[in-house]
Formats: sequence, structure tokens, C-alpha cells
Amino acid sequence: MFDEILNLVKEHLDNNPAISSAIPAGQADAVHNEIATHLANSLNSQPTPAAEGGGLEGILSKVESSIASGGTFTSAIEGGLVNSLATKFGLPPSITGAIAGALPGILQKYAANKVQGNTPS
Repeated sequence: MFDEILNLVKEHLDNNPAISSAIPAGQADAVHNEIATHLANSLNSQPTPAAEGGGLEGILSKVESSIASGGTFTSAIEGGLVNSLATKFGLPPSITGAIAGALPGILQKYAANKVQGNTPS
């Protein structure tokens, strides 16, 4: 799971020149790892009731619902990550905000990849 998220983070941020050019030279890998770690830990820590599908499908359903509604799950991830990036890497609010704004897209790609991977062919 972590490697998938890390690859999505790298792809998403590298395709956004405003963000990638603002990350200090030599810190890109560390920033990518911090974001991926934060996302993976957040996904792993979410309890998912059986009524929501349980397991990975339930977590992905919860993520998709939270993204669509701007729910507390994505807000909690964004808030914690913004603080971490600012504290550890000294990134300015404009960049941490842009990264936080990219999180729903990264989570949606991850959820879509998981759903596609779990669909029988």
C-alpha cells in the first residue's frame, strides 16, 4: 500500500510544477515520503464498520465519501500533514496549502486503482 501511495504522490506532485519547483532541492524524496507515510497511516488507522463494507472496500468507500463532502477524514489528514511539512521542511503556507489541495486527487486515484485492481476480469 505504501509504495502505491508513494508513487501516486510523486506522480501527482511532479506533474504540478508550482509545487515541485517550490520544494527545496534535495528534499523532494523526503517530502514525498512524508506525504505518503501520512496518507498510509491515516488510511490504516480508520476503523471501518462492517455496515460500510468492512476491509479495504469499506475504507475506500469512506475515503470517497469524505472527499466528495469535504469531510473530517480529509480535513484531518490535510491539517496534520500541513503542520508536519511546515515543521519538518520549513515549507511556506502557499506550498503546504497546495499540497493539501492535491490530497483529494491523490486519494481518489488510490481508491480508483484499488477498485480497478479488485474488480474481477
